[in-house]
Amino acid sequence: MDNYLYSKDHEWVLQQDGRAKVGISEIAQSELGDISFVELPEVGRQVSRGEAVCSIDSLKSTSEIYAPVSGTILEVNEGLADEQACTIINSDPLGQGWLFVLEMSDPKEIEELLTRSEYEHYLESG
Repeated sequence: MDNYLYSKDHEWVLQQDGRAKVGISEIAQSELGDISFVELPEVGRQVSRGEAVCSIDSLKSTSEIYAPVSGTILEVNEGLADEQACTIINSDPLGQGWLFVLEMSDPKEIEELLTRSEYEHYLESG
């Protein structure tokens, strides 16, 4: 869990070799409630940090998911494509419930994300 970095928009990032795997935090998942649909981004799409990339529908609401870093979408979690499968985010948001992988265009942006303890402090102070 210590390798995870977090955005203030409640996305998590795991970085490796200039790539960033992205999903939603446990807090975001619990706020959303039971997830019923995920609209994934298109592979090859260029995104900027802070840009809405995809959306998640739950029984409570629809939420935009923002790019925590800039880059190109390399891969999406096709396992979330149908209503039954996307429920994995409810039980495993930090694992099999990942959303997409970016090839980072500016790896220095990763430095602006929060560590787990910084994220927890942010939540407490929010």
